[in-house]
Amino acid sequence: MSRARIDTSLAEASRMLTASPTPRLDAELLLAHVLDRPRSYFFTWPETLLTREQLAQFAKLIDQRKAGRPIAYLTGQREFWSLQLKVTEATLIPRPDTELLVELALGLTADPEYQNTLSKIRVADLGTGTGAIALALARERPDWAVTAIDKSPDALAVAADNAVINNIRNTVFVEGSWCSPLAGGSMDMIVSNPPYICSNDPHLKEGDVRYEPLSALVSGVDGLDDIRRIAEQSLPCLRPGGWLLLEHGYNQGRPVWTILSRAGFTHIHTETDLAGHDRVTLARKPAT
Repeated sequence: MSRARIDTSLAEASRMLTASPTPRLDAELLLAHVLDRPRSYFFTWPETLLTREQLAQFAKLIDQRKAGRPIAYLTGQREFWSLQLKVTEATLIPRPDTELLVELALGLTADPEYQNTLSKIRVADLGTGTGAIALALARERPDWAVTAIDKSPDALAVAADNAVINNIRNTVFVEGSWCSPLAGGSMDMIVSNPPYICSNDPHLKEGDVRYEPLSALVSGVDGLDDIRRIAEQSLPCLRPGGWLLLEHGYNQGRPVWTILSRAGFTHIHTETDLAGHDRVTLARKPAT
């Protein structure tokens, strides 16, 4: 890529990213990262000439994106909710669909039973990854006590960094598998975006997921092994009347309902995402 203006460089890069569904956006995000500027800068100063060093760095990132590497891994960050999150290849890339889980968890506080104990609510986020869910809840509810759990020490380190980056102080980070670090009856709410892709799903060989950790994506032949484990482990860790919220695949609403019912949960219902697909299932531990 020869020395050129910002608008010319973006146009050329967009033409190189024909395999991406959003070539122009990809190019703008990568150049914004190189220049450490917001994307709005491009519209204000399109005629600005890039230095040779900037062009070389941009070209390298474009080549990597052309090969399929996710934007979040190239820039090392991703926005989620109201947070700017550090992302590494040790973590799943936070996705907009997961914000539904955050919305539903926050909405449960409208229940009078929760309103009466608002300052005492204890929440656990299982398989926290970047800490996206835990930190979004902690940001919106500073009086909550949030525990972020992950079996990967590398992922936990990223999540802890994200708490510092976003100045969030009401979250603790604990290494462990699912509910293993939790005491019986200790949680008012448990949330999770666990692995839920089938091990033979052809989409694992496509797009961004090719670069993401398989352990954060795949869960057995039907994609539900980890959801079964969470259902079994979470019931004794919740207080009576406590809630479990699980993100899952678009075609897994009914199977997840069955798993939760067999585990002893009640008040089970599934919420759909903006595309109308089953996305999050909520369930409650019986009050008595």
